[in-house]
Amino acid sequence: MSKILVTSALPYINGVPHLGHMVGCLLPSDTYARFMRMMGNEVLYICGTDEHGTTSEVGALKAGMDVQAYCDMNHARHAQTYKDFNLSFDFFGRTSTEQNKEMTYHIFEQLDKNGFIEERVIKQVYSIDDKMFLADRYITGTCPYCGYDKARGDQCENCTKVLEPTELLDARSSISGSKNLEVRETKHLFLSLPKIEGELAAWLKTKEPFWPDIAYTIAQKWLKEGLKERCITRDLKWGFPVNKPGYEDKVFYVWFDAPIGYIGITKQWADEKPAERSWKDWWQNPKEVRHVEFMGKDNVPYHSITFPATLLGTRENWTQVDFLKGMSYLTYEGGKFSKSEKRGIFAEDAVKEFPVDYWRYWLMANAPESSDAAFSWELFAGAVNKDLNGVLGNFVSRVLKMTSSKLGDKVPEGGEYTATEEELIKTLQGRINDYIAYMEAMEFRKAMAELRAIWVEGNNYISVTEPWTVIKTDEQRAKVILRVCINLIRIFAVLSAPIMPTAAQSMLDRLGVSLTGLKNFDVRTELSVLNGGEKFEVGEPLFERITPEKMTELKQKYGSTQ
Repeated sequence: MSKILVTSALPYINGVPHLGHMVGCLLPSDTYARFMRMMGNEVLYICGTDEHGTTSEVGALKAGMDVQAYCDMNHARHAQTYKDFNLSFDFFGRTSTEQNKEMTYHIFEQLDKNGFIEERVIKQVYSIDDKMFLADRYITGTCPYCGYDKARGDQCENCTKVLEPTELLDARSSISGSKNLEVRETKHLFLSLPKIEGELAAWLKTKEPFWPDIAYTIAQKWLKEGLKERCITRDLKWGFPVNKPGYEDKVFYVWFDAPIGYIGITKQWADEKPAERSWKDWWQNPKEVRHVEFMGKDNVPYHSITFPATLLGTRENWTQVDFLKGMSYLTYEGGKFSKSEKRGIFAEDAVKEFPVDYWRYWLMANAPESSDAAFSWELFAGAVNKDLNGVLGNFVSRVLKMTSSKLGDKVPEGGEYTATEEELIKTLQGRINDYIAYMEAMEFRKAMAELRAIWVEGNNYISVTEPWTVIKTDEQRAKVILRVCINLIRIFAVLSAPIMPTAAQSMLDRLGVSLTGLKNFDVRTELSVLNGGEKFEVGEPLFERITPEKMTELKQKYGSTQ
């Protein structure tokens, strides 16, 4: 058994997660965590809300709420949404806790002691109309490198170039839209990335054969351009006050304490049961723990460069990221998801429209791994109708109804395999081996294609063997065929469980069995788990078709441009 630490990007507290957020980091991390548990590993899967910074201050101001109360409300909203999406976090915490404050202070003190913190007087953008220094992400303008006119002051999401706010052209406040900005001097603390650059480059080189192109290419781009000192403090009130004399009126920059939040959240988890759990077993035990992270490509620089450099600079033995699964974006009907423009379906609404496994299946089958992916209602309905209802759901209903009507509500007994079953075992074993290999490699689209192909093999088997015809002349042979098919339902449930846990459980419940693991999965053995006499229930259809009328309704409701 191995220890696997699974983390995903921490969602901003004031953001409402849409389907792009779900498939960009949260759902793939859950699928992987579920799969690795089924492979017999010890998994710790943590996440939490990212709560500091101007984002929270502005959100609370607009809502007319105290910042803490605003964060409490939205944390509960996030937690409920992820529960509805069946995300199997071992712990869902938050970055604003005392545990994270303790970790942030410790890591900062180590960096300062080791000479990686510099004091500087800098020029920062002040909004006269908003009466505040503007955080980088609340300054919008034109990127001086690629010309994108909606670049933020910290990074251009179009070319991923890291920016300083003063570099933006035609800059304006994202809060009020005011261009009445001026640059004022203010004293801040910086993390000296250039001093750690050589070590970081050597560390990153060890990831070359393993990281996906999106993650590795972005990290190398940063190194090629040369690392710069990064400001880690801000003139704000909401955040951890800086633990250094002369800086008590400032707070740590959200991008400094948020990644540390992974450690802080793990300590939250450990503090619930201190006699049983230790955060150090996961974060200061790199030889025994494999740390896998899932992020959208806009977050990759901070988790491949800034946070690893931060931990290196402490000169302590921290668990670093071993595999960073960078994801591209999901677009909605040819454009971006936008709550303000009422375009796109967001996660909390999605689960009200259809069962969550419909979404989990489509999103994982279309995960934007190497390039952006596009959501459309036609594609979504097509997958539900053809794959879920037409292939998997139809097989389950067909087999159980036929067995019940012809032989009764017990798994048929007896009989020997023929060459047809031997060929099925051989074919399935190869496909299942590939499916497991793809899941281990986090190549989710390939894994999903293989999973669908496995379901198809079941349909092909029943079509070739024709038990409805055979039973008229050879009941014993029909029993063998239907017993194989019922065992295939159980196999399909086990293989589908990381992606569609509710549907998988429904299949297992009909057969009166529990979920089993995937390690050393042997098809011949698995086809004999139900060997005859066990009771089963036919149950209701697993899935329902999405009608054209429903699609038209949804397009109108969620702002389709098509």
